[in-house]
Formats: sequence, structure tokens, C-alpha cells
Amino acid sequence: MVSKTEETQLNTLENQVDNGGGGAWEYLCLVRKLKVRRSEKVLKYGLSILNDPKKRSALGPEEWTLYEQVAIAAMDCQCLDFAKDCIKVLHKKFPESKRVGRLDCMLLEAKGSWAEAEKAYSSLLEDNPLDQAIHKRRVAMAKAQGNISVAIEWLNKYLEIFMADHDAWRELADIYLSLQMYKQAAFCYEELLLSHPTVS
Repeated sequence: MVSKTEETQLNTLENQVDNGGGGAWEYLCLVRKLKVRRSEKVLKYGLSILNDPKKRSALGPEEWTLYEQVAIAAMDCQCLDFAKDCIKVLHKKFPESKRVGRLDCMLLEAKGSWAEAEKAYSSLLEDNPLDQAIHKRRVAMAKAQGNISVAIEWLNKYLEIFMADHDAWRELADIYLSLQMYKQAAFCYEELLLSHPTVS
């Protein structure tokens, strides 16, 4: 959850960058730190850095983090060619990376190749069954397709492994509430309170 102060800081920095006052890299870092989605801005300012060899080389190892951030933003904006280009660069640098493999799966999702994405995610999970991000992507993918019963099934399987994830419990409870399955929703909230007594 982003605090009021962080939101103000982000908006101030965004306005500064929008008005040519510099700070694009700082803005991108803050977006990443706060885990917010400002995909159009990330794509615009990220590409401006990546397309400038001097700015890009000044990033050092953070260059690869920016490629990942821009790839995800490009997928959000349905600029799939930019996403594909970023992923290609990451594959060249990290040919055996599971993290880059996850980006391939996300690109398949963005293209609407659901069956291929599911097959690729399943393959990644065989290598690492405890990869939370992949489990969560599968849930998101099921929801994006409107397949709520599969989303519920995968969330339940996820929570069997990661019982302390209060966001997942809340998400499952919200799905149950939307389906008017009050008993199941109450169970989720009960689990949420048991694992995090300070959550309200």
C-alpha cells in the first residue's frame, strides 16, 4: 500500500519529469520501489534512457532491471514489439534465466496465447514449484480469461503452500464475495486474521 507521502513524492517527481526537469531514472526507481503501475510513463521514460547509449551505460547493472521494467510496461500498453525487443536483450545477457523465462510467459499472455502461456508456466513450475510470482501469474491469467473457477482452484493451491500471504487470502475472499459465497469468504477472512492478527 502506497502512503500519502509516497504518492505525493511520486506525483511531484512525475510532474518534474513530464515538464522536462529531469529525474527520469529516479522516477522509474520510485515506481519500481512502490510497486505501482504507471506503464505509459515507464515505457516513455524507460525507452528514452535505453535508447541513449550514454544514459544506458551509466546505469551499470541496473540497466537489466530497466529492461525488465520497460518490457512489463510495454506489455501493459500492448506495445508488444518493444516488449519483445527488451526480452531479447535480456535473453542474450541471461540465457538460462527463469526470470526472463517468466517474461516470455507474460508476453504469451499479452498476445492472448493462453494455452501456450499456461504450458510455459507449468514448465517453469516444474523447475521451481515454489516460485510465487509464477503461481500468481497463473491466477491473474485465469481471471483475465474470466475463468473464475480456475482462479479459485489455483489460489487455493497457492495458499496451501504460501499460507501466510495475506494478499492472496484477501483476493480469494473478494472472489468468493463477488460470487456470493459468504461461508467461503468468511473462512478466508478468518485465516487472514489468524495469520495476521493486526490486519483489519
